[in-house]
Amino acid sequence: MPGHSPKQITKLTLADFKVGVDNVIFSVDTAQNRLLVLLVMRQDEPFLGKWCLPGTLVRQGESLENAAYRILAEKIRVKNLYLEQLYTFGGPGRDPRESPDIYGVRYLAVSYFALVRFDLSELIATGVGGIAWYPIEQVPQLAFDHNQVLEYGYRRLRNKLEYSPVAFEVLPEMFTLSDVYQLYTTVLGENFSDYSNFRTRLLKLGFLCDTGLKVSRGAGRPASLYRFDADAFAPLKDKPLVFI
Repeated sequence: MPGHSPKQITKLTLADFKVGVDNVIFSVDTAQNRLLVLLVMRQDEPFLGKWCLPGTLVRQGESLENAAYRILAEKIRVKNLYLEQLYTFGGPGRDPRESPDIYGVRYLAVSYFALVRFDLSELIATGVGGIAWYPIEQVPQLAFDHNQVLEYGYRRLRNKLEYSPVAFEVLPEMFTLSDVYQLYTTVLGENFSDYSNFRTRLLKLGFLCDTGLKVSRGAGRPASLYRFDADAFAPLKDKPLVFI
């Protein structure tokens, strides 16, 4: 079989990338039954004055995860942080700073997903830059492709509730079953399960430990306080939970 001549072979040019991280930081405001996402206002071009997800370019010698934690530390003080890598967005033209020249720099973003406790998180205002929690249904048009990144993160959050203990990462150490149900309904919607069915199925799974303590809230009878038992949950890891 005859081979290709050098003139028939097209030399492919390798892309030159700048790498950034974008964080999708969710919080559940259980007092007002709102799922919130953290947005910041851009202080530079491109998209000067537009809202976006907190992000940064990765520095020399810095790991992706350290860059994600760095931008988190610059924007929010929080305990019980849950953080994981989400997805890499690197399609051509996603950043207007890219040159149309085939030899120009491309920008890709490794996104991270975080869930924090609303009542224990404190936003850090830096300079004149805007920073705010936005209800998920009120998010405006964001800079870059951040609406797409946010939607991807929102799907991941809903899926994580099905097979992981992410909800218990951001609940207090001791909580009522009503607290758990409220968090789930805030993220998944009130129609995902009725409370009685949810309570029965959750307790059958066996990873909640009754502390023997009770708490009174309002005029109703005292509610039992539970703890999450990580060892009891281990056999269920990565399996869809039946109460979803």
